[in-house]
Parts: sequence; C-alpha cells; structure tokens
Amino acid sequence: MSELLEKILSQKRTRLERGEYAVPAGAPAAAGRGARFVASLREPGVRIIAEIKRRSPSAGEILPGADGKVETFALAYRRGHAAAISVVTEEDSFGGQSGWLPRARQISGLPVLMKDFVIDERQLEFAASLGADAVLLIVRALSTGVLARLAFRARELGLATVVETHDAEEITRAADAGPDVLGVNARDLDTFQTDSGRLESLAKLIPAGPVRLAESGISSRSDVARLAAAGYEAFLVGEALLRAEDPEEALRDLKK
Repeated sequence: MSELLEKILSQKRTRLERGEYAVPAGAPAAAGRGARFVASLREPGVRIIAEIKRRSPSAGEILPGADGKVETFALAYRRGHAAAISVVTEEDSFGGQSGWLPRARQISGLPVLMKDFVIDERQLEFAASLGADAVLLIVRALSTGVLARLAFRARELGLATVVETHDAEEITRAADAGPDVLGVNARDLDTFQTDSGRLESLAKLIPAGPVRLAESGISSRSDVARLAAAGYEAFLVGEALLRAEDPEEALRDLKK
C-alpha cells in the first residue's frame, strides 16, 4: 500500500473514531435503492456515471468553489442524460463533503454513488442515511474478509456495490465478493498515475455477472468506443466533464 493511500485510510480511521459517520440518534432507518442504480447502468446505449469532485492528489484543484456548483453540475448531468452521478465525499485529500450527495440526488433525480474510502460498516449506514443508491469499495484498501463483510452489509442496507480494482489479482478478489458493478480504474492508487491501456488489457478478466465499469482516463467519444469494444458496459467520467466549458454538452458528446 502506498504512503498516500495509507495516509488517506489513517485519516478515515481518525474521523471514524471521532464519530463523524454516526447516523443521528432517532433518525429513521434508511435503505438505499441499489437496484435502481444497477438497472440504470444496464439500460441500452452509452451509460455514463458523471462525477462531482473538487480535487484529487494527482490533478490538484479541479472544480474551484465546488460547494456552490453541486446543483449546477447535477442538473447538467441530468440534462445530458447521465446514467448516474458519482459524488466524491472524501474530505482530506479530495475536498469532498457528504452533504453534496443528497443535494445532487434531490435536484437531479438520478441514482447517486457515494465515492469514498469505505473501511467500516458505519460508513455504509451513513451512506444509506444520506440517500445514496450505491457505494464504492476499493479492493486495494481492504482485506478479503473486510471486503466480503462490507459487501454483505451494503446489500442488507439496499445499497449497490461498485467494487474497484486495479489489476488481475484484485479482479479475482472483487468477483468473490459478488459485486453489482466491477470497476477497473486506470489510475493506480500507489502512484496516482493513469494508464488507460490497463483498462483494455484487464477487461477480459472480468467475469460475467456484474456490470463492467471503466474508470478514469476517459475524455472523448473515441475513448468510450474503444473501451466498449473491449467489453465495458458503463464508464465513470469526472475530470473531462468538470473542466468542460459546457458539461452538459460534453456529456452528450461522450454519448453520441
């Protein structure tokens, strides 16, 4: 595990210890709508999960003033016919806020993925309380036992699981967890460098069953076409849309 990834996970453990992901006492039990998220990714055509993200360790600041732009981008994604919205809620390295998720969901009406470094069941319960439809589970950040336990608890809560991988061994581990969506990220979490060739070479290793999701390094219709030919059924796109002058039109261009 890289020094940066370990730092992110350590910060997450600190926030858990402070009780930051506790569901308020007396709050009604909440359940996600994972089936809705998965069904949207399985519809015909190019299925894009469009992302809202303030910054990243590799790209720096991507969306300055993100807190005031959540609704603007969520509406653009709805009008551009995204299949779902990914909201990066990790606070320390990505500058996210959990409150962005219900805001994006309410104004867009689209299924929403909470994209964070989930290491504890309390985060899943918190995600459900926010109205998340799906959660991200990163294989590299989790032991096999913890991954299986979190995937099981997510299903109990009605949350779809997007299980993210980076190599062949992780794909095998992810498949064993029974994910709804199995993603391959072109960005290596050890170096945070992007290698789009990784996506094509690993696509054939994803077993039948989960939705095949390509993540990172996607910026054009030709990228989408190439990855679709390799076997991917859905595509997570962030930076290309967030930096676009017209994110709605940029999203439409990816789907042509």
